[in-house]
Amino acid sequence: MDQPYLVRAKKIVTVSHAGTIHDGAMAIMDGKILEVGKWNEIRKRYPELPVQDYSDLVITPSLVDCHTHLLEFAPSSLYPVTQVTHFLAGKAILFKALSSGITALGEQVCGHPLCNFSMADYKNAVQGLPLDVTFAATSISIGFEQMAHFTSVTQSRPVNQRTLSSPDLVKKIAAESEYPGENIFINATPANFTADQVPRAGEVIYTIEELKSITDIYHQAGKRIGAHVAGEEGIRLALDAGIDVLHHAHGITDELIEKAATQNVSVVTTPMGGTHLEPNSPENILSLVKSNIPVSISTDSYLPPYPGTTWLPFHDSKMQGPDNLMLIAHPAMKLLEENNYEENEILALLTTNPAKILGKESKYGSLETGKDANFLVAEGIPGLQITDVEEIKKVFYKGVMVIERK
Repeated sequence: MDQPYLVRAKKIVTVSHAGTIHDGAMAIMDGKILEVGKWNEIRKRYPELPVQDYSDLVITPSLVDCHTHLLEFAPSSLYPVTQVTHFLAGKAILFKALSSGITALGEQVCGHPLCNFSMADYKNAVQGLPLDVTFAATSISIGFEQMAHFTSVTQSRPVNQRTLSSPDLVKKIAAESEYPGENIFINATPANFTADQVPRAGEVIYTIEELKSITDIYHQAGKRIGAHVAGEEGIRLALDAGIDVLHHAHGITDELIEKAATQNVSVVTTPMGGTHLEPNSPENILSLVKSNIPVSISTDSYLPPYPGTTWLPFHDSKMQGPDNLMLIAHPAMKLLEENNYEENEILALLTTNPAKILGKESKYGSLETGKDANFLVAEGIPGLQITDVEEIKKVFYKGVMVIERK
C-alpha cells in the first residue's frame, strides 16, 4: 500500500465545481484523491502526512488526447520497424505522450496493410504502462484512386465497400470497440498521404440507409458511435443517422452546429488536420463552445499539419505527435479566454471533455475526491499559459510520479 501524502501548489485548477483553489492542496492515498481544498484546511485535517510542496507551481488534471493513432499507424510511419519491433516503437511513442503530460489516450485501431495485429494484440501491448488507453475499433476508407478499405476485425486484409456495411462485420467491430472513436469513416481519408496520392479523399462512402443501419447496431449493443466526418454533406448524413460523436467535423456550418447541439452530439476537434478540408480554426472551436456543444481538442497524431494552416506554427509537412497537444490547442484556448471563458471551462477541452468521450469521466479528467490522482505540476495552465512540454515539471499517474523534470 502506498504511503498517503499531501501536495501543495500555488493554485489547483480542478476543472470541477470547485473551480480554481489558490494556495491549494490535495490529500492522496492508494492512487486516489482523498480531498482537495485550501492548504490550511487540508493540513489541519491531515497533520501527520508528508508534504510535496510545489508552492511556486500550478497543479491541474493531466491531459487526455482522445483521438490518436500511436500504436497502429505511427510506428511504421516514424521508424523502420518490422512486425517484431512494431510494439517496441509503439511503447516509445506512448512514453513520449506520457512525458508531454498525457496520461489517457483514445486510440484508434482501423486495420492496416502492414499490421496483421488483433485488437487483443494492441490491448496487450499497453499492459503495465502508466497510461490509461481506451481503444476504438473502426473501419477505414483511404482515398486512393482505387479506394482502399480495412477494418480492425479483418486486420491487414482489405475489404470491399459493401462489406463495410455488413451487419455481421459491424457487430464484431462494435463488440470490440470501447468508446465512440472514428468507428466509421463517412468520408474517405487522406491519411498521411500527399494530395496527389489520394485524389478521392473526402468522397462520401455510405448512404444514409447504411449509416442508420450501422448506428442502430451500435445503439442496440448499448454503445455510442463516433465517425470521421468532414464537409456539409457528410456532417448532415452523420447527424441524420444519429451518430453520437463527430470526429473532426471540419467545414461544419452554423446550421449544422445548431443541429448538433439540439441532438446533444459531442465534437472532437483536430486543429492540425486529419481530413480533406481545412481543420478546426480557433473561431470554429469558439462557435462550437458557444453553442454548448461538448468540445474536445485532440491531435489525431501522428499527422502532417494541414498545408497553409495559419493558426499553427508548423511550416513543413513533418508529422507531429501528442507532444504538440498543448501547442495545437493554444490558439483556441486563448480565444476562449479573450471571450471571457474561465480557465476551468477552457482546460476542460483537454481534460474533462475528452474523458467523457472515453467514458472515463468518473475516473479522471478533473481533480475531485475519489478520482484517480492523475495530475500535472507545471509552470502554468497547459495549453492556455504554457505550450512547451519542458514547463511540465511532474506527471503523476494514480498518485505515482512517473515523469520528473528539474
